[in-house]
Amino acid sequence: MNSGSWFVNRNHELGIQPRVTKPESQMSMPDYSYERRIWNIGKLPAGVDEAGRGPLAGPVVAAAVILPKECEINGLNDSKKLSSQKREFLFDQIIRLSVSIGVGIVEPGEIDRLNILRAALLAMENAVMKLNPKPDFLLIDGNIETSLLIPQETVIGGDSTCNSIAAASIIAKVTRDLIMYDYHNIHPEYNFKKHKGYPTKEHFEALKKFGPCPIHRRTFKGVIWK
Repeated sequence: MNSGSWFVNRNHELGIQPRVTKPESQMSMPDYSYERRIWNIGKLPAGVDEAGRGPLAGPVVAAAVILPKECEINGLNDSKKLSSQKREFLFDQIIRLSVSIGVGIVEPGEIDRLNILRAALLAMENAVMKLNPKPDFLLIDGNIETSLLIPQETVIGGDSTCNSIAAASIIAKVTRDLIMYDYHNIHPEYNFKKHKGYPTKEHFEALKKFGPCPIHRRTFKGVIWK
């Protein structure tokens, strides 16, 4: 039996009903429809997401968030759809109101050793393992499950449809941005505070001029070595 089949069967044993896709008219903002299926059987769900798969420099950061049942945090959404000011405001709200938050960070050297997909999954797993209390079920953004032996469900576009995943996306994104601000102070010639290590024209020009620094991902296309 593959892991996907195990999770499907395990979810059935737990009494968790298959998810129902929202009508297009209801997909403008995330809500608690995914979590309610877990809460309704007395279990505790956590949302999981990552930030930083695409950059040429810096770590990949994942977050796992357990929100209180039906907790109101107005404006939750995919972190990429929010302004930096809105993300930072919601970051503080999530920190204040969450039952538990875990953050996992995988550094550039490990990304080069593992590959970015495996590194992102490792960051997610590390984030989940830091949660206290431990969740009974994971709601994971994307389409790839972790190796954790916890019932889980992947949700494509989950940061735009599921509140717990949206909260995790904000925690991961803001945490990574703060890390990149610190790296900017160490390596100001790359202007990490602006592009956060993503492959922008400015970043490529800095790479051509200065070469890579210790936080660049050496296996990524576009990281040019002198």
